[in-house]
Amino acid sequence: MNDLIIVIFGATGDLTSRKLLPAISRLYVEKQIPEKTKVIALGRRSYTNEEYLNVMNEAVKLSLDLKTLENLVSYFQIEITKREEYPSLVETLRGMKHENTRELYYLAIGPELFPVVAENINLSHLVTQGNMQQSIIFEKPFGHDLTSAKMTNEMLWQYFDEKQIYRIDHYLGKEMIQNIMMVRFANRIFEDSWHNRTIKNVKIIAKETDGILGRAGYYDQSGALKDMVQSHLLQMLSLIAMEVPLTYHSEDVKNEKVKVLEHLKFDKDSLIFGQYEGYHQEKNIPEDSQTETFVFLKAYVQTPRFKGVPFYLMSGKKLDQKESLIIIEFEETSEQRKWNLPLSTNKLYIKIAPLDGVGLILNSKVPGLRDDVEEVELEYCVACKAVGNLSEAYEKLLKDITEHHKTLFTRWDEIELSWKFIDAIKKHQKEPIIYKNYEDLKPLILELTGEKIS
Repeated sequence: MNDLIIVIFGATGDLTSRKLLPAISRLYVEKQIPEKTKVIALGRRSYTNEEYLNVMNEAVKLSLDLKTLENLVSYFQIEITKREEYPSLVETLRGMKHENTRELYYLAIGPELFPVVAENINLSHLVTQGNMQQSIIFEKPFGHDLTSAKMTNEMLWQYFDEKQIYRIDHYLGKEMIQNIMMVRFANRIFEDSWHNRTIKNVKIIAKETDGILGRAGYYDQSGALKDMVQSHLLQMLSLIAMEVPLTYHSEDVKNEKVKVLEHLKFDKDSLIFGQYEGYHQEKNIPEDSQTETFVFLKAYVQTPRFKGVPFYLMSGKKLDQKESLIIIEFEETSEQRKWNLPLSTNKLYIKIAPLDGVGLILNSKVPGLRDDVEEVELEYCVACKAVGNLSEAYEKLLKDITEHHKTLFTRWDEIELSWKFIDAIKKHQKEPIIYKNYEDLKPLILELTGEKIS
């Protein structure tokens, strides 16, 4: 009998080979999941266990830990859209589990398959509504607008309780995203100055150097606004701007994040939409596509703590460098203005990718006889210190699911409010500006905001 069973729908896909199987094998080797763990990989092709793992191994750049996975994974042939094929799966699982077995059902499938698969899972009694030992897991996108997100959610609520549902935004599993609350609340120098009297602005940035990398089918229907801002960037913003939660348990943290989204406004005159030169030449992209590959906007969180502080959100492809970070810029001190020197503002950098870490920009005297000043950075590189030990996002997320921890997963009201915000922005969307590189966009941002963004 197993203590943990992970059933993967869409087990022959990219997500499973690149993320799920590596995360599961590493968790198992590090004894972070039960010794009695079984992974049931569902697919419609006819494979033996060995053939399946070999196919998955050939699909990735870094080889899978086949030795470990051979003992964990069983391939099960099934057409997941056909309910008549489910009884044999139910019978197979019944022989593997006992009353206290933790069961995870991972829907690594496209959202168009959610309705039929969710119905089949429910009607075949594979998952019983209200059984907290059984969980349903799926990935963003959570709809493509508020209406579609509501339809998906209401459909899932027909078959499962909210407490059984885990919505994955993999950004929330990244080390520094988890660390945002720690930086804020565990350091007196920040917690006492985390308000509009000392913070000048907040920049939330996610830049990529690649294009769409063959994801035309998804990306052209989504664009940068829906792909990155609706989920990743708004999640980061809510963690930065939220009030101190009553506790650090899941529901209390989410309650405070929701309050941020309820008070979030944007400046319609600050919106910039861009499309990289050559986007129309990408495979399967329509010649007349107006999909944005770059988005910039200025937002405000209208709460007493942050009223008047601009939050600049930016995300795009084919830019100058790959980086995801948050920059908290502080106001100049009253004494600072008396110095006849080029003193800069203090800035806190929360670095998420490519290397996790924290940096703090300070003013300091240049050594020597002259009273010159320079910026110095105090930097802590999390990734550097944890070489070989820094967990991948999916390891953290899967471990939390097995232990019923939901802090790093999005609740329905967070998704609802974020889509309301995005839908409001879409009403003001203009034809995208064609850009060759990030240098083409900098003057536009400066003109609109008076701010230089990274």
